[in-house]
Amino acid sequence: MIAMQKALTILLLAVLALASLNLQAQVYKFVDDKGIVNYTNIAPPTGQDFQVLRFPCYAADPKCRSVSWEKVALNTQSFSTEIQQAAIASGVDEALIRAIIHAESAYQSDAVSPKGAQGLMQLMPGTAKMLEVSDPFNPAKNIDGGARYLSDLLEQFDGDITLAAAAYNAGPGAVTKYGGVPPYEETREYVRRVNILNKRYSAAGG
Repeated sequence: MIAMQKALTILLLAVLALASLNLQAQVYKFVDDKGIVNYTNIAPPTGQDFQVLRFPCYAADPKCRSVSWEKVALNTQSFSTEIQQAAIASGVDEALIRAIIHAESAYQSDAVSPKGAQGLMQLMPGTAKMLEVSDPFNPAKNIDGGARYLSDLLEQFDGDITLAAAAYNAGPGAVTKYGGVPPYEETREYVRRVNILNKRYSAAGG
């Protein structure tokens, strides 16, 4: 039994490693007719119950840097109404809102980062409170709050998307302190990711 548990652990780690290379990947967990727990990221098991395990690529995750953001599949359909409404209310382009959502949570409304950021646009609890977002896991409230925050950052940095994205990740104080994108590896990678996704979503029509 111990040997089997170790084997399952090794298998799960291997599957998760593969899943982390693709933002759209999902891992399926199921128990077969012999009572053995199985994990696969190939396809949903047929003829039996299964659980979907999702592993978004967070800004701080080094594995995210292996993702080809120029080629990763875009998502132009999810949360369309919420994003359109937030864009109108905040004045922020839909493409940029989608770029932030894609970069932050891969469109997973229940995402929680290792640092505690929550929801689609990964609002930290303090930021959510400041924005009066009562439920950061509610897509409409999260997107509305995130878009308003992004609008404030764009205004603060004269419409510069690169600096606004850097401030969204590292905080506006860090951007002001360094007079530009802070020399943090995570933030520089994040800015690169957002810029690529923003251009691609813009070209795709938001």
